[in-house]
Amino acid sequence: MTLTTAEANKILADNFAPWVLDLGLAVQEVGDRHAVLRLPWSERLAREGGALSGQALMAAADTATVVAVSAARGGFGPMTTVQQSTTFQRAITGADVLLDARVTKLGRRLAFADITMSAEGSEDPAAHATTVYALPG
Repeated sequence: MTLTTAEANKILADNFAPWVLDLGLAVQEVGDRHAVLRLPWSERLAREGGALSGQALMAAADTATVVAVSAARGGFGPMTTVQQSTTFQRAITGADVLLDARVTKLGRRLAFADITMSAEGSEDPAAHATTVYALPG
Protein backbone atom coordinates (compact mmCIF):
# COMPACT_ATOMS: atom_id res chain seq x y z
CA MET A 1 0.00 0.00 0.00
CA THR A 2 1.54 3.29 -1.12
CA LEU A 3 1.04 6.31 1.10
CA THR A 4 -0.48 9.48 -0.33
CA THR A 5 1.32 12.78 0.11
CA ALA A 6 -1.47 13.83 2.51
CA GLU A 7 -0.89 10.71 4.64
CA ALA A 8 2.87 11.28 4.56
CA ASN A 9 2.46 14.93 5.62
CA LYS A 10 0.22 13.72 8.47
CA ILE A 11 3.07 11.45 9.61
CA LEU A 12 5.22 14.60 9.84
CA ALA A 13 2.56 16.55 11.74
CA ASP A 14 1.75 13.76 14.20
CA ASN A 15 5.16 12.27 15.04
CA PHE A 16 7.85 14.93 15.21
CA ALA A 17 9.04 17.36 17.85
CA PRO A 18 7.99 21.01 17.49
CA TRP A 19 11.52 22.12 16.54
CA VAL A 20 11.52 19.63 13.62
CA LEU A 21 8.12 20.94 12.51
CA ASP A 22 9.59 24.46 12.64
CA LEU A 23 11.85 23.47 9.71
CA GLY A 24 8.73 23.67 7.53
CA LEU A 25 9.34 20.35 5.77
CA ALA A 26 6.65 19.23 3.33
CA VAL A 27 6.29 15.94 1.48
CA GLN A 28 6.22 16.59 -2.27
CA GLU A 29 6.15 13.01 -3.53
CA VAL A 30 5.92 9.53 -2.03
CA GLY A 31 6.28 6.09 -3.57
CA ASP A 32 6.71 2.47 -2.51
CA ARG A 33 10.28 2.94 -1.25
CA HIS A 34 10.96 6.65 -1.47
CA ALA A 35 9.88 10.13 -0.48
CA VAL A 36 10.78 13.61 -1.70
CA LEU A 37 10.56 16.38 0.87
CA ARG A 38 11.01 20.14 0.51
CA LEU A 39 12.98 22.14 3.07
CA PRO A 40 12.05 25.79 2.47
CA TRP A 41 14.85 28.34 2.47
CA SER A 42 14.99 30.39 5.66
CA GLU A 43 17.53 32.95 6.85
CA ARG A 44 16.98 31.43 10.32
CA LEU A 45 18.61 28.22 9.09
CA ALA A 46 21.60 29.95 7.49
CA ARG A 47 25.01 30.06 9.09
CA GLU A 48 27.69 32.72 8.88
CA GLY A 49 28.24 33.49 5.21
CA GLY A 50 24.61 32.86 4.27
CA ALA A 51 24.70 29.13 3.46
CA LEU A 52 22.14 26.71 4.84
CA SER A 53 23.50 25.05 7.98
CA GLY A 54 24.59 21.43 7.95
CA GLN A 55 22.55 20.80 11.10
CA ALA A 56 19.34 21.74 9.27
CA LEU A 57 20.23 19.49 6.34
CA MET A 58 21.03 16.56 8.64
CA ALA A 59 17.76 16.95 10.57
CA ALA A 60 15.84 17.16 7.29
CA ALA A 61 17.57 14.03 5.94
CA ASP A 62 16.78 12.13 9.13
CA THR A 63 13.13 13.19 8.88
CA ALA A 64 12.92 12.31 5.18
CA THR A 65 14.16 8.82 6.04
CA VAL A 66 11.26 8.30 8.46
CA VAL A 67 8.79 9.18 5.71
CA ALA A 68 10.51 6.92 3.14
CA VAL A 69 10.68 3.98 5.57
CA SER A 70 7.02 4.56 6.50
CA ALA A 71 6.15 4.46 2.80
CA ALA A 72 8.08 1.20 2.37
CA ARG A 73 6.28 -0.32 5.39
CA GLY A 74 2.83 0.90 4.34
CA GLY A 75 2.48 3.26 7.30
CA PHE A 76 4.23 4.77 10.29
CA GLY A 77 5.54 2.54 13.04
CA PRO A 78 8.18 2.78 15.76
CA MET A 79 11.70 3.34 14.42
CA THR A 80 14.87 4.98 15.59
CA THR A 81 18.03 6.27 13.97
CA VAL A 82 21.01 3.96 14.48
CA GLN A 83 23.47 5.66 12.15
CA GLN A 84 23.61 8.69 9.88
CA SER A 85 26.55 9.80 7.76
CA THR A 86 26.40 13.02 5.74
CA THR A 87 28.76 14.52 3.18
CA PHE A 88 28.45 18.16 2.15
CA GLN A 89 29.42 18.88 -1.44
CA ARG A 90 28.38 22.48 -2.10
CA ALA A 91 26.69 25.32 -0.26
CA ILE A 92 22.99 26.10 -0.62
CA THR A 93 22.10 29.77 -0.48
CA GLY A 94 18.71 31.36 -1.06
CA ALA A 95 17.00 28.23 -2.42
CA ASP A 96 14.66 25.55 -1.14
CA VAL A 97 16.20 22.10 -0.74
CA LEU A 98 14.69 18.95 -2.24
CA LEU A 99 15.50 15.79 -0.30
CA ASP A 100 15.11 12.52 -2.18
CA ALA A 101 15.12 9.66 0.35
CA ARG A 102 15.24 6.12 -1.03
CA VAL A 103 15.06 2.93 1.01
CA THR A 104 17.81 0.64 -0.27
CA LYS A 105 17.08 -2.31 2.06
CA LEU A 106 14.12 -3.01 4.27
CA GLY A 107 14.55 -5.88 6.71
CA ARG A 108 12.52 -7.04 9.69
CA ARG A 109 14.74 -5.20 12.19
CA LEU A 110 16.74 -2.67 10.14
CA ALA A 111 16.13 -0.27 7.26
CA PHE A 112 18.80 1.41 5.15
CA ALA A 113 18.35 4.57 3.06
CA ASP A 114 20.21 7.00 0.80
CA ILE A 115 19.22 10.67 0.79
CA THR A 116 20.27 13.13 -1.90
CA MET A 117 19.85 16.83 -1.11
CA SER A 118 19.81 19.39 -3.94
CA ALA A 119 18.98 23.06 -4.23
CA GLU A 120 15.72 23.46 -6.13
CA GLY A 121 16.50 23.97 -9.81
CA SER A 122 19.93 22.32 -9.60
CA GLU A 123 20.78 18.88 -10.93
CA ASP A 124 23.91 18.73 -8.75
CA PRO A 125 23.67 17.29 -5.24
CA ALA A 126 24.59 19.67 -2.44
CA ALA A 127 24.76 16.91 0.19
CA HIS A 128 24.31 13.17 0.50
CA ALA A 129 23.39 11.10 3.54
CA THR A 130 23.10 7.43 4.35
CA THR A 131 21.01 6.25 7.27
CA VAL A 132 20.32 3.07 9.17
CA TYR A 133 17.16 2.73 11.24
CA ALA A 134 16.20 0.14 13.84
CA LEU A 135 12.66 -1.19 13.55
CA PRO A 136 11.70 -2.41 17.03
CA GLY A 137 9.00 -4.93 17.61
